[in-house]
Amino acid sequence: MGLEPNEKSKRTEHGQNGVVNGREEHEEALVALVEHRTREVKNLRYYISYYTIQLEEAERRLQESKSKLALLRGQTSARSSEVETKHVKTDHGSKNALSHKSEPSSKNHHQSNPHLLVPVVSSKISQSIPLPPSPPHTSVTKSSAVGLMIGSTVKSAKSHGVYNEQEDIEIKERGNKRKFGQEEHEELIALICKSSSPRSVDYQMSSHFSSQHKRRVRCIALCPVNDQRFATSALDGVVNLWEVHSSGSGVSLLRTTDCISPKQRRWPEDIAWHPGGNRLFSVHSADGQDSQISVTDLSGVQGGGRAHVNFLEDKPHVKGVINSIVFLPWENTSFVTGGTDHAVIMWNENGENKWKPTLLHRNSHSSAVMGVAGMHQKQIVLSAGKDKRILGYDVDVGIPDFVHQVDSKCLSVLPNPCDFNLFMVQTGTHERQLRLFDIRSKGIELHVFGWKQESSDSQSALINQAWSPSGLYITSGSADPTIHIFDIRYNGHKPSQSIEAHQKRVFRAMWLHSVPFLVSISSDLNIGLHKVV
Repeated sequence: MGLEPNEKSKRTEHGQNGVVNGREEHEEALVALVEHRTREVKNLRYYISYYTIQLEEAERRLQESKSKLALLRGQTSARSSEVETKHVKTDHGSKNALSHKSEPSSKNHHQSNPHLLVPVVSSKISQSIPLPPSPPHTSVTKSSAVGLMIGSTVKSAKSHGVYNEQEDIEIKERGNKRKFGQEEHEELIALICKSSSPRSVDYQMSSHFSSQHKRRVRCIALCPVNDQRFATSALDGVVNLWEVHSSGSGVSLLRTTDCISPKQRRWPEDIAWHPGGNRLFSVHSADGQDSQISVTDLSGVQGGGRAHVNFLEDKPHVKGVINSIVFLPWENTSFVTGGTDHAVIMWNENGENKWKPTLLHRNSHSSAVMGVAGMHQKQIVLSAGKDKRILGYDVDVGIPDFVHQVDSKCLSVLPNPCDFNLFMVQTGTHERQLRLFDIRSKGIELHVFGWKQESSDSQSALINQAWSPSGLYITSGSADPTIHIFDIRYNGHKPSQSIEAHQKRVFRAMWLHSVPFLVSISSDLNIGLHKVV
């Protein structure tokens, strides 16, 4: 017995609806399952982040305890040793003695020569890491998890001793092997502005020596494998190689090399050591098709032979002065240069004394690039320009990662040696010259430091800064004959201490790692050696 047509169509419709409803129910079930497993993955990631932090904190506390034990043993050993009398050679007598503004009382000069120890960060910092929460939508990213970590340890510097012929051979054999003082990240950003009073370094004494340059000293650079060696360059086109005595009693001039460019007769605008410690790179000018990069071979210093200066053939900058050169802290040996032609060029090593330049960008800055640097934890090249921009260029991707716009021209950029997310930018604003940034914070200033200048109304690009080995202090030159020292833990904006260091403006003061001294250059044509512990 057959069905009526209407009845057939109704049954067919019901069958189709049943299939649709079944699909919808199945889809809903799968959606619910996906949501459940998504929450499950987020929760597991949170737990991983949480226990990773716990592990890193435990390792940090262990390292801190080991450092304190080593420090205690070192102090005990130092107290039991005989006190040596130090004889300081000075060119200007008491006229160049330093006056310590923060601590006017005189220090005892008859002390033993300890290793450089920056005051240890207080371990009595309250620290709280919450237990993993039960709400399903909670998740913690890697960056925020890192932000919870507080504390740092002061790395003990390795003593290099006196540089000798054997060390020359070792450096030459090392070739491209990278040797950087800081290999592990330390979280210092959490300490910024946490103290209402600055902590001063303990200045003891100072001596001054003629730079042996005939014109104004321009640059200073520490050897990366033995920082008792350093190089200076000046407007006379000469590069001098120096060595600090282990006792701190003086410096020795090891070699003088003429590095003037062949066509325009330009002096080095900036200098940088090859990571192997056996070659010194200098940048000049791009005008008149002149040679832009010179390489001075210093591998045979102890033999007294003449240093060989080689000029690279490639000339990627198109005009003007090349302001900055910096080797990158990456596995493959490379360096970057920045110039008044707005360009940032990356140079990769391609065989012995052969370097291949690659243009990273020329239009990202609208004015001169004054400073360049490389970040440690990722392949980001920083550049600071007179156009008030701070740019981070991602070399892997080939595009800018970020652009920060500030209120003043940018004159230099300097990453922290310990916290690989922290970097400092020098600007032209009086009393707000130094700005601290977190590379993860998208342009937010963490803190600002500065100083008053008595002798000049403008901020010179020749004034530069340096980080202490612990990453907690910054030294800066100034237009006055003064070295300013800043403690990043201090919530004020002024220097934690200022030292009258020279007779004229100070261009830079750098921290030696292996001996407890600062070394400075000045327009008074002297090199300053300042003992700090």
